[in-house]
Amino acid sequence: MDARRNAGGAHPPRDGLHQGVPAKSLILGLPARRGGSLDRKDRLQPASASAQKDAGWKPAVPQHVACGVKTRHARQAGNERTDVTQQLEAVIEAAWEARESLSPQSKGEFPEAVEAAIDLLDQGEARVATRGADGAWATHQWLKKAVLLSFRLTPNRLMGGGADGGFWWDKVPSKFEGWRDNAFAKAGFRAVPGAIVRRGAHIAKNVVLMPSFVNIGAFVDEGAMIDTWATVGSCAQIGKRVHISGGAGIGGVLEPLQANPTIIEDDCFIGARSEVAEGVIVRQGAVLAMGVFLSASTKIVDRATGEIFRGEAPAYSVVVPGALPDPKGGPALACAVIVKRVDAQTRSKTSINDLLRD
Repeated sequence: MDARRNAGGAHPPRDGLHQGVPAKSLILGLPARRGGSLDRKDRLQPASASAQKDAGWKPAVPQHVACGVKTRHARQAGNERTDVTQQLEAVIEAAWEARESLSPQSKGEFPEAVEAAIDLLDQGEARVATRGADGAWATHQWLKKAVLLSFRLTPNRLMGGGADGGFWWDKVPSKFEGWRDNAFAKAGFRAVPGAIVRRGAHIAKNVVLMPSFVNIGAFVDEGAMIDTWATVGSCAQIGKRVHISGGAGIGGVLEPLQANPTIIEDDCFIGARSEVAEGVIVRQGAVLAMGVFLSASTKIVDRATGEIFRGEAPAYSVVVPGALPDPKGGPALACAVIVKRVDAQTRSKTSINDLLRD
């Protein structure tokens, strides 16, 4: 399963790189944009030169399907991708190999390519992981590398965009830095005071962000609710209409780099104070009760059949905390227990409280 989820395809050879050509030249002369898809008039004027750089020109990259890059004009399903996308990936791979030589003072194609990749993630035009027609998830490591490279290439600075005009000192700006009311209206989601989202995370329309934290590289799809004090870790993938309850944590996976992101598929419910981490996939429509902890090694036991799952909660399963006795009489070990399974129709018509009553 892990190998299948991590199958992102071979990277293009570095021999094909146009060495010394700026990344923006790889974009085939497409018009640049300011601050992603938001027009300049939707943003407040930056207060400093460094802030102006963050809100200013960003290389434009066409929207394509493969390598985690999404398209509004997909020609057909499959692994087609253009030379432009391949070249952007190749520049990121080359920058990764040369990462020890990079710093905030670096200029040229590497910083420009990293900035382009972060912008794609921020706008939801690229995702660190994408789901295939067969349900298998592919992880696009080059986008994770772009996120890590952005830390090396960016200096700490005073950042705006906090609640009530607050500031902090960091390398990653707030997604909301410089936003005005029309920028929020165009984005189409709600963000209440105390909601923190780092640039490079995508928040889709009709999402509700209570006081919560969403890290760089994450993707939160349409209609999701990120409840009070919940956290969505780096590169985590949150599906449509998912409810992440109060204090729940969805783990991040930038380190170690080879790990798969934590994935919550569409229509899932994650109970309060639960934790899902280490690349676990919670499949569509599953319900996790309060206080369920799932890591890659956690046993998920189907009470009806005795079947044991690791790394994946099955679709439309109802999962509660449990314990497995030690056959030698020692301390019991924590596990998760599937108490029932429902179909999509039952899941849509039944309240969460009813599902969790046995």
